[in-house]
Amino acid sequence: MRYKAVFFDAGNTLLRPYPSVERVCHEVFTRAGHDIEFDAIKKAVHTGDRYYETRYRQDDSFWLSEVAAASMWVDTYTLVAREVGINGDGKRLAREIYDEFGLHHRWQLFPEVCSALKALHNLGLRIGIVSNWDSRLSELCAGIGITRYLDFILSSAVVGRMKPQPDIFHMALDRVGTSPEETIHVGDHYYADVLGSRSVGITPVLVDRVCGVATFDCITIDNIGALLDVIE
Repeated sequence: MRYKAVFFDAGNTLLRPYPSVERVCHEVFTRAGHDIEFDAIKKAVHTGDRYYETRYRQDDSFWLSEVAAASMWVDTYTLVAREVGINGDGKRLAREIYDEFGLHHRWQLFPEVCSALKALHNLGLRIGIVSNWDSRLSELCAGIGITRYLDFILSSAVVGRMKPQPDIFHMALDRVGTSPEETIHVGDHYYADVLGSRSVGITPVLVDRVCGVATFDCITIDNIGALLDVIE
């Protein structure tokens, strides 16, 4: 085979919030005695998503630090709380939501991920995660049962480098001892995953699970299982 290693992004590539960000927010708010309609929470989370994307476009360096990443998420969930009328204890509840997403049962693998990782592992490929995430990612991967397939996990806040910076991809290559030409990186974010991996000569593969109308100048798949066709 041409390829000897596969790197993966984590969120929205291998795993997703469970049962959803909206449901976790609803649970936390309800525990605190706030009776908020679920539709209102969905709308507020959408506002929070837009806030995150704006912050990310303006300055994505919060992913370099554990403290800065946590602060960004607490700010986002504080906005969600405020949008549904929670003000006094909004920041405290925002921290609770952030803490919830440090628990492995708040994440779920996409249905095809386990079988795909097993198949890649059985082919003898080196497998790792390169993700803009905090230090909790390693425990999450262990809790959801995929660590046995992984050679390494690189979280941006732990190593002080982030996608799309070339350094974090060079670190990943050093972990497995492969050349860029022998390596694929799979992720759902064009800016972080495609541009970042391509900048060091790694073959990028974009996961587009919604099968949008946009076309991309890279290999595109709609699920991780389809990666086997790319490799073979």
